[in-house]
Amino acid sequence: MDTTTLAAFLAVDLLLVFTPGADWAYAISAGLRGRSVVPAVTGLIAGHAAYALVAVAGLAVIVASSPAALTALTVAGAGYLLWLGWGSLRHPAVPAAAGESTDASRLQVLLKGFGISGLNPKALLLYFSLFPQFIDPATGWPVAAQTGLLSTVHLTACTVVYLAVGVLARTVLSTRPSAARIVTRISGAMMIAIGALLLVERLAR
Repeated sequence: MDTTTLAAFLAVDLLLVFTPGADWAYAISAGLRGRSVVPAVTGLIAGHAAYALVAVAGLAVIVASSPAALTALTVAGAGYLLWLGWGSLRHPAVPAAAGESTDASRLQVLLKGFGISGLNPKALLLYFSLFPQFIDPATGWPVAAQTGLLSTVHLTACTVVYLAVGVLARTVLSTRPSAARIVTRISGAMMIAIGALLLVERLAR
């Protein structure tokens, strides 16, 4: 793949990654609740990596061609976002005091992040709607190799952006508990709105 194609893909991908959504909301919440945002971001990236493996294996096309499978995935992901959003509204995150332990272990934080990105239908839509536009079988590269390269670029962009969001949330809001609650409630409302929109959009078809 030539550098022009990669640069064009990165530009489009960054626009999507920089768009606030469920991943951003979780990174912000993790930054406020935990000592480190690394477990949360690792979970989020693991969810995206799982979709990357599916895309490289070519299974994304199969899922895309199966309305029932896509509907089931969308409903499950939307329901999970609604549940998480309601939890954020009921119990907004506040900055953890120095040395204060959190209720969730690092593994629980990681698994929750995996669930958020792994059940997000938009991640799957990204792979089978955006990626094909930048893959050209005529280049001599196997399609799987091109998909793997684009996935690596996407995962790297997600890692950098989510870490920055989590760290900035903790740094900027650490001395502003009231602002932290407001941001968390906004994030929760966003997750509910996204989940509701996904449900309406899918079930209305």
